[in-house]
Amino acid sequence: MVDKKKMIIVVMDGLGDRGCAELGGRTPLQHTDTPNLDWFTANGTAGVVDVIRPGVRPGSDTAHLSILGYDPLEVYTGRGPFEAAGIGLIGKQGDVAFRCNFSTVDGNLNVTDRRAGRIGEPDTCELVKALQGLTIDGIECIVKEGTEHRAALILRGPGLSSEVTDADPHDLGPVHVCKGKIPEAEKTADIVNKFVRKSYEVLKDHPVNVRRREQGLHEANVLLPRGAGKFPDIVPFTELNGVTAACVAGVGMIKGICGVCGLDVIDLPAECNGGVTSDFMMKAKMALKTLESYDFVLMNCKAPDVCGHDGDAILKSEIVKKLDEMAGYFRENLPEDTVTAFTADHSTPCQTGDHSADPVPLTIYTPGTVIDDAEEYSETGCAKGRLGRIRGHDILPIMMDMANRTEKFGA
Repeated sequence: MVDKKKMIIVVMDGLGDRGCAELGGRTPLQHTDTPNLDWFTANGTAGVVDVIRPGVRPGSDTAHLSILGYDPLEVYTGRGPFEAAGIGLIGKQGDVAFRCNFSTVDGNLNVTDRRAGRIGEPDTCELVKALQGLTIDGIECIVKEGTEHRAALILRGPGLSSEVTDADPHDLGPVHVCKGKIPEAEKTADIVNKFVRKSYEVLKDHPVNVRRREQGLHEANVLLPRGAGKFPDIVPFTELNGVTAACVAGVGMIKGICGVCGLDVIDLPAECNGGVTSDFMMKAKMALKTLESYDFVLMNCKAPDVCGHDGDAILKSEIVKKLDEMAGYFRENLPEDTVTAFTADHSTPCQTGDHSADPVPLTIYTPGTVIDDAEEYSETGCAKGRLGRIRGHDILPIMMDMANRTEKFGA
């Protein structure tokens, strides 16, 4: 009987890039000395990954679903459910969830600040309390605050559809009238429009906003929904793969995706917040500590994605260096019976400031694996590996087999 190994996958969010003029036409990975990531590459099995499929620009949500072995083209229902789950608002099958902003509007419902001056706790907690218990035309409206100006809304009741447009205009100007994309969604659109109006009526003279008005601050006098999605009917990751599993991440949406998929979400200290100031070393230590109790751990590091969106190739290179130091901690402290993968959920090129469909690097290491020709952890270096060019949902089955956890197909 061959012993089963544990598995950990480190997802370096938005790590892939394109040639940056500031870096002499190289990517941050090509530009930066990464001895530890290179060690895993030189001693492991490498390739590059089209996280969804060639030419499709992944969102972080669809990408993580794919990395967890699901086909997002089959199970993805929209970002709203995962954002809601990420802040602890777990819905039921059939619920429709929305991402929301607390925003500032004038008396004619024209948005004057989409983020209400980036209002946050404790003010948002008080505003959410005022919206609790709200029912519109027999539909329960459940609201929970997120970070800063963000919140989530769940609609619960019969006859709902997620095929509706956003009330949030995504810019300054009139609040959009939510509309059904199909006839069956008109009821839901009507509920959303009534909810927006009701939120304004409840919040415009709330004591929090009276105080903010007196202090010359932006009022959070409306809640604007967007990104509708039905809570998906997803077979739990643990049930699909016969393993115990956990998520170590600081970003709410990533935690939400993993939570909806049945992974246990580990609470992290503020130092592991997921941004450019995140303590990668502390997160790595928590990931390995978590691995002691679980068969599979997904760890997410958000910082490179932030740099890509900001178009900051220099800072992204500095983040790459810190990620390599983190990889050094794994190199020194990983248990022998572990399959370890380093990859990204998508590329975020600094020249575009947004996600791209460029394939991302992947290396998988475990003692005794077949060592291939790849020696450098980069977009081009990993392309020399024996895995070739695969899709995101191929990663988990490959890791499972390397961990001696797959069943033979056939006699």
